[in-house]
Amino acid sequence: MRFYAETFGMRCVHEETNEEQGVREAMLAIGDDDGPRLQLLAPARPDSAIAKFLDRSGPGMQQLAYTVADVEATSAALRARGLRLLYDTPRRGTAGSKINFVHPKDAGGVLVELVEPA
Repeated sequence: MRFYAETFGMRCVHEETNEEQGVREAMLAIGDDDGPRLQLLAPARPDSAIAKFLDRSGPGMQQLAYTVADVEATSAALRARGLRLLYDTPRRGTAGSKINFVHPKDAGGVLVELVEPA
């Protein structure tokens, strides 16, 4: 967080630990309060998906998130286009949001997150 604050002037607008996902996370603002966010993730336990990703790939971009109005409808539309999603039903994400993910093998190697804000 210090790097992004000192280098790019970003500020932390939200922090939490998501026990279900096994991550500690921080949301950094890139502009005004309604603008884009950068999410930094750290493993909260050694068996989390983020811990496994870091062990395999080292630090770097792990996912790209899109805000959607209805994560269930978006998931259904993507499945209809032949994409695989990681969850059958959405799970809890940051700040009570609903989330799902497009499998990285169907998105050019990038984990694509779908986020319906709370």
